[in-house]
Amino acid sequence: MKIKITHLTSVHARYDTRIFVKECSSLAKNTNYEVSLIVADGKGDEIKNEVHIFDVGAKTGGRISRMTNTVQKVFQKAVELDSDIYHMHDPELIPIGLKLRRIGKKVIFDAHEDTPKQLKNAPHLNAFLRAILSRTYGIFERFSLAKFDYIVTATPHIRDKFLRINKNSRDINNFPILEELGNDMLWNEKKDEICYVGGIAKIRGIKELVRAMESVKNVRLNLAGKFVEKDVEAEVKKYAGWNKVNEFGFVGRKEIADILSRSKAGIVTLHPIINYQDALPVKMFEYMAAGIPVIASNIPLWQEIVEDANCGICVDPLKPGEIADAIEHIMMYQDEAQKMGANGKKAVMEKYNWGIEEVKFLRVYEEIMR
Repeated sequence: MKIKITHLTSVHARYDTRIFVKECSSLAKNTNYEVSLIVADGKGDEIKNEVHIFDVGAKTGGRISRMTNTVQKVFQKAVELDSDIYHMHDPELIPIGLKLRRIGKKVIFDAHEDTPKQLKNAPHLNAFLRAILSRTYGIFERFSLAKFDYIVTATPHIRDKFLRINKNSRDINNFPILEELGNDMLWNEKKDEICYVGGIAKIRGIKELVRAMESVKNVRLNLAGKFVEKDVEAEVKKYAGWNKVNEFGFVGRKEIADILSRSKAGIVTLHPIINYQDALPVKMFEYMAAGIPVIASNIPLWQEIVEDANCGICVDPLKPGEIADAIEHIMMYQDEAQKMGANGKKAVMEKYNWGIEEVKFLRVYEEIMR
């Protein structure tokens, strides 16, 4: 009899890279597992990559409605599926995990971020409320997740935090799938373009990046992703540098691969806020996997990775002039840039890839079933 595994999310998209493309699809390759994924997007049920996707309906109302009505629907579907292992991806689903533990199910929590740290720095809340929410959630997290069978985390830093709560904690890093972002385009066939791929927001450096484009010559920015803040979108589209932007909007994985292949550098100049200090930005490793140099924030952890692999240039992300200088350097010294791209790809092939993480991930399930 197959082991039934169900992943649950009330927040993420059904084809989320970490949840569906990497974790669920990796599990589904094992013929001993029957893998399901519960989502809430209103797009209906389907089977993809041997994963059974169950939709509980689109989220309606605001955040409170999602955290009550949608979460209850996710729980009802989870009980209906009667799986052996449940793997949840959102903090608001932790109470579901406690209920499932009480009826004898194996439960994994996937910590994508350090939530108390995020709450402490949430820009839409005042300082007092941020402190209260962060502390309260931290207490709830410590109490609840100590009862779970396993915790997997997106970074070693988050793993180290959870090891103090639950000894069964392991980092499963969000590194790229080697074959997904392959880049066969020759360097001399590329355009004089750079790219940014991912969510677009003020704290992710969009203002400084478009400002930097004002002073670079004969270079265009391939911008792929959705703006988080409408006011920021309206503002940057008035900058002179916006005339040098190719706006793609939200695109799929194949389109991302095409954008990376035509570009000569990838930008990851996120602001140096506390949330990013210990983060491992997925886009940086995807740029490296595509064989293009990275222009990254000089956050110490990121700088260590970039300098160790000699795969790019680190800058102060708050200074458009430094970003512009790095872009100009890439375009002026193309032999060096090509070598940096090759170095980054080598580092991904040897160290920063999903193949290595997949082995660790599958071992978690083997340990739970033992």
